[in-house]
Amino acid sequence: MTDSRTTLYRDKQNAKLMGVCSGIADYTGVNALWIRLAAITLLIMTGGSIIPFYFIAGLLLNKKPQHLYVDREEQQYWQRVRQSPARTAREVRSRFRDIDRRLAEVETYYVTSNPRLSAEIERLR
Repeated sequence: MTDSRTTLYRDKQNAKLMGVCSGIADYTGVNALWIRLAAITLLIMTGGSIIPFYFIAGLLLNKKPQHLYVDREEQQYWQRVRQSPARTAREVRSRFRDIDRRLAEVETYYVTSNPRLSAEIERLR
């Protein structure tokens, strides 16, 4: 597993202040708006004592590499890996089983005697 894709980063590209909330949103796959609303709720509920933790996280977290994901599908895949690695491994195994099954069907189709296919090959010669 690639370590850089399973690490929490500050997301400065989608940041409002330091990128901590958008980094958490990217890491968890939750919409950044909900993370920001949760942060504001925590800010109100704790009377502002959460502010130092936010700035400490902003200073300690590395900035998200610019080209961490190739496309949106890859980003969603890594978010699922972070949320539930076992489920993602099952999904990957299931996809490989499906590919193996379809490949076996294609192989069976070409290996067995197929009069129509044989006629087409003979016609092409």
